[in-house]
Amino acid sequence: MNVMDDSPPPTGFTIAAPQLFDGTAMRGPALVTISCGLIESVSFGDAPSRGITALPADAILAPGFIDIQVNGGGGVMLNDDPSEAGARRIVEAHRKRGTTGCLPTLITDRTDVIEGLAAIAPAALQIPGVLGFHLEGPALNKARKGIHLESEIRVPNARDLAAIKSFGSCGRSIVTLAPECVPTSLIDSLIGAGLRVSAGHSDATATQINQAADRGVTCVTHLFNAMSQLTARDPGVVGAALEDERFFAGIICDGIHVDPISLRVAMRCKGRDRLVLVTDAMPLIGTDQRHFLLQGRRILLQGDRLTGPDGTLAGAHLTMMQAVRNAVALLGVAVADALRMASRTPATFLGLESELGAIAPGYRADLVAFSSKFEVIETWVAGQPSLASSMPKHTRPRR
Repeated sequence: MNVMDDSPPPTGFTIAAPQLFDGTAMRGPALVTISCGLIESVSFGDAPSRGITALPADAILAPGFIDIQVNGGGGVMLNDDPSEAGARRIVEAHRKRGTTGCLPTLITDRTDVIEGLAAIAPAALQIPGVLGFHLEGPALNKARKGIHLESEIRVPNARDLAAIKSFGSCGRSIVTLAPECVPTSLIDSLIGAGLRVSAGHSDATATQINQAADRGVTCVTHLFNAMSQLTARDPGVVGAALEDERFFAGIICDGIHVDPISLRVAMRCKGRDRLVLVTDAMPLIGTDQRHFLLQGRRILLQGDRLTGPDGTLAGAHLTMMQAVRNAVALLGVAVADALRMASRTPATFLGLESELGAIAPGYRADLVAFSSKFEVIETWVAGQPSLASSMPKHTRPRR
C-alpha cells in the first residue's frame, strides 16, 4: 500500500495512473491534476517522487460511470423510501461500485409517491452523485408492463403531470413512457418543461416510435425488454430504435435480460456513441439479502436473476462495474468502448458532455479507478474521494 505523505494535503492533488481512458482512447502513463473539483491538467510521463496519489500498477483511471436507471441499492428501493436519506443510501451503494453520477429511478406508483419524491428532489439533487431523477411510468402500456403494477399504470392526471413536470428543473431528469398510450401534447409538455423523454414499456409500431422521435423523444429504455420486437413485417420499438440514429438506447448488459447475440446486434447497429450501459438495479446491491418486497410482491434473487412470484424479471442485480466487464466479455468490445458506453455516452445523452464523461482540463473530476480484474479501487466526485476510501488522499508512489 502507498505510504502516507507527512505534509498536509494540498488544495489540489495529482493522480498518477498507469493507464488512462480519457473518454475517447486508452493512454498512459498519465498524471491528472485536480483543483477545486475540476481537472486542471493532464500530462503524460513519469510521476514525481512525492505529492501524488499513485494507483497500483494494473489500474485504469476513467471518467466515473453514469447510470441513468437505478431503482435501488444499499437495501433501499426508491419507491419505498422517496426521501433524501433514501436517495443518499442508493447513491452510496453504487458509488462503491464505480458509479459517480446517477438518476435514482421511481417506477410506476401512486400520485402521492410521485409528489413525495418531487418535494424532496431539489434537496436530493445536492447529494454528490445525483444528476437528476428517472420516472419510469406511470404512462406505460399494460401489454408490456413487466414488473410494474398494472393497477397504477395510467395516463397522468393533472396532479401527476404537475409533479412530473417539476422534475424538469431538477438536474437532467428523464420520463419513460409508452408514446402510443399518451396524447402527443403530453410529450410536448414534458419536453417543454425540460425533461428528456424515453420510450419504454411500449407496444408501439415502428411508425409510432419514429413519430415520437420527430416530437423529441431521444431514448429507448432497456432495449429489447418490455417492448414490441423486431419481426419481418412489423419492426416494432426494437427495429425502430436500432435503425433510427436519433435514439440513444439503454441496455442491461447482465447476460440475463438480453442474449449475447442480441447485445452484439445492438452494438453493431447503435455503436458506442448511442448504446448506454444501465443497471436497472434493485435494492439488494450492496447487501447480502436474497429477497425484498416490491409493492407487496416478494422478489427473489437466484444467482444474479431477480424475479417476481410469476417469474417476471424484476429489475437487475447489476452494477456499472459489472456492466463494463460484461460488455467486454459478452459484446466482445474493447475496454475503451465499454468505458465510453458507461460514461461518455450517457453524459452526452444527458447534455453533460462538456462537463462529464471525459478526463480533460475543465471537466469535473468525477473519476473511477479500477483494477485489471474490474474491481473498483477508488472513486472521486468533484475531486472528493469516497468516504469509504482505503487510499490515502495524499500519497507517495510505491517504491
